[in-house]
Amino acid sequence: MFDSQRFAAFSARRHLVAGAAILSGLLLQIAGFTWLSIPGWLVGGCLWLAVVLEWRDLPRRARQQAGILIGLGLGFLLIGRWYYQAPLPWSAIPASNAQVVAMLVGVSFIGLIKSGATPPQQGGRDATGVKGVISTWSSTHLLGSILNLSAVFMVGDHIKARGGLALPQLIALNRGLSSAALWSPFFASMAVAMGLAPEMQYGWILAFGLPLAAFAGGFTAWETNRRFDLASVQGFALSSSSLLMPVAMAALVMLFHYLLIPSLAIISIITFLLPSVALLSNLTDGVTRTASRLGQHVTGRLPNMRGEISLFLSAGLFTLGLSTLIDSAAGGQWQLFERFGAFEAGLSYLAIVGSTVLGLHPIIGISTLAALLDMTTTNPTLFAYVALTCWGVGSALGPLTGINLSLQGRYGINGFEMTKRNLGYAAGMSLVILPSFALMAAWL
Repeated sequence: MFDSQRFAAFSARRHLVAGAAILSGLLLQIAGFTWLSIPGWLVGGCLWLAVVLEWRDLPRRARQQAGILIGLGLGFLLIGRWYYQAPLPWSAIPASNAQVVAMLVGVSFIGLIKSGATPPQQGGRDATGVKGVISTWSSTHLLGSILNLSAVFMVGDHIKARGGLALPQLIALNRGLSSAALWSPFFASMAVAMGLAPEMQYGWILAFGLPLAAFAGGFTAWETNRRFDLASVQGFALSSSSLLMPVAMAALVMLFHYLLIPSLAIISIITFLLPSVALLSNLTDGVTRTASRLGQHVTGRLPNMRGEISLFLSAGLFTLGLSTLIDSAAGGQWQLFERFGAFEAGLSYLAIVGSTVLGLHPIIGISTLAALLDMTTTNPTLFAYVALTCWGVGSALGPLTGINLSLQGRYGINGFEMTKRNLGYAAGMSLVILPSFALMAAWL
């Protein structure tokens, strides 16, 4: 006979162990930044343990996607081993993308920082019309650059409570968040780009990504004003105090990277800095209260990251398997392009963004591209810029990306409807992005 109470208790223990495993992976990754030598497989092993424990709670689509990537990755490794006698990279199997996931876990602690963003009800004065669209896009973009998807719910719930969400507002939410992928160091896209191309120069990414994000906001305002009657469409404006935490955190990251610890990559700085700030900001309320909040985060928020963690780890395994198979089959002599310049960057961008329309997450295309290139000779900054633009446009366009699935689940807008509404946006962004590859390639 089914015992619901016993099952609930078992699930609670499973979530607790999974959260503790994720926290252990984060702490081991941070310890590796010191004089301690922490193997990557140990960090990855903790994170994979959490995926196994949380596997049954993954949404069906996420479980299918991760399962396919895992199956392909392991299949490629086995073919390389048995058919081409390639050695199996045992230690790299659990370690693939572990650094990226550790950063995402570190970013999750932003929710514990007491000086967090101002709640929606304390925002600035609401606007309507084109100004409303611009304010909604800007609010989502700026908060989303550090709070990620939770910013969409903060702004969207506020607007919905004031009179309902219309299509122009949903479009602004979609594009406001996705365009933050073009430049924000706290975004998952940047973690992936830095993980695949650790030598990338963030200053160049910022110089190109920020203007491109501004263009995305301007294009959204122009297009929605042309296609919709915005007279009664409400927006959400940030108050100046809401920007304090995002600006302060970004400034801290730049301070550590350029002045205090220039030898440490941005992805590593974010991994330890955000949990440290969160811990310090809570200690003013006492150790007991801090421990309670940390416990709630470990047992609640961290297990709920199962979807992100499984996707990034499985994509890392897929990349490792594909690159191992290609190297073993071609003797390390084959790559997709002889050189990776502006033309090759443009082809890659079009292929990856196009694949998102078919339901593939941008990370799959980006990971595949990295596996098909010789990353030791590819310009890391240009590659990273291609990855970020693919993510910024593809995540807005793809019907099954995180932002569109979240909008569908929370507000009822079909993901394929968002794809249709964003086709013109993707085309307009591409007209600017494609020439920018040539500009970056010429300057680097």
